[in-house]
Amino acid sequence: QVQLVESGGGLVQAGGSLRLSCAASERTFSRYAMGWFRQAPGRDREFVSTISSTGAYTHYADSVKGRFTISRDNAKNTVYLQMNSLKIEDTAVYYCAGASVAVAAPTYRYQYWGQGTQVTVSS
Repeated sequence: QVQLVESGGGLVQAGGSLRLSCAASERTFSRYAMGWFRQAPGRDREFVSTISSTGAYTHYADSVKGRFTISRDNAKNTVYLQMNSLKIEDTAVYYCAGASVAVAAPTYRYQYWGQGTQVTVSS
């Protein structure tokens, strides 16, 4: 069972930056595609970004493209989400997710989920 723990959320002003981290307990982390999702109050959870097991492939939602960067360090069993030029509409709980495949499409049913970390962007 893979356990995922997110960190790095917080309160930031619009235009600011945050970096989220997600640490995985599984030593075979390097075999998993990883993703970030978010859920704002009253809205469905939505895809943000995904990265393949090797880090060679990444994909972003249109709403964050050019502002967010996903990366991973397989030696540290950690995936990151660098968020720049944050907007008020980026406010949400951000979830890290893992899939037991090398590459996962945005609609893939990720098997493993973290508990989430709150990101609040103020004006």
